[in-house]
Formats: sequence, C-alpha cells, structure tokens
Amino acid sequence: MKPIVEYCLSLKCAEKDYPFGPEPLVMKVGGKMFALVADNVVSLKCDPVVAENLREQHAAVKPGYHLNKKHWNSVTVDGSLPLGEVFDMIRHSYELVFKGLPKAERNRIEALLRQP
Repeated sequence: MKPIVEYCLSLKCAEKDYPFGPEPLVMKVGGKMFALVADNVVSLKCDPVVAENLREQHAAVKPGYHLNKKHWNSVTVDGSLPLGEVFDMIRHSYELVFKGLPKAERNRIEALLRQP
C-alpha cells in the first residue's frame, strides 16, 4: 500500500490522519476525507454514475465498506487493477472532495501552493 499512500500524499495539501486509532489511515484535504486505507483496500469517494460503472467493470471495486455506498467505492489492491487506474480513482476522489470544500478553504490551499 506504500505506493497508494505516497500517491495520496503527492496531491496538493493532502495529509495523513488516524481519527479512528492506529487503523485505518485516513487521507484528507482541507480537513475532509478523500481516501481511507486499510490492509489491501482503499476506499474512495466517487461520482455515483462513475461508481456504478467501475463496479460493473472491475471485480476489485465494491460499494464502500461502512461508507455511503452511493458515493464511495472500496477498491481491493491485489494487482487485478493496474496501479495507474487506482491512481486515477484516487485523483477523482481528491478532486470531488477538493471541489466540495468551502471557497475560502480552497483559496487558502491554492495560496499555499503559490508560496515560494
């Protein structure tokens, strides 16, 4: 799962958190979760239509475990999906969460990125 965590942290202002104890690892942007990493599963926010399509196309993609099944998928990282596709799903989740942040928080993050 190291590549998954490293990719998540490469996204602008992403940070690790452990709000539920030592497991699972929660990845956040602006204080909001975009990925939940435990064992060999990463749960990701997803547009509901895209979520359904991914579930139909890939056995490794299931409705979000202990999450809103309409908006979250749990992806088993077992090699059946190329890592690049998992990274695309992570980016999609991150972008959905980032766009849902209050405008002031989005502006604050963007300003941080412009600093030298």
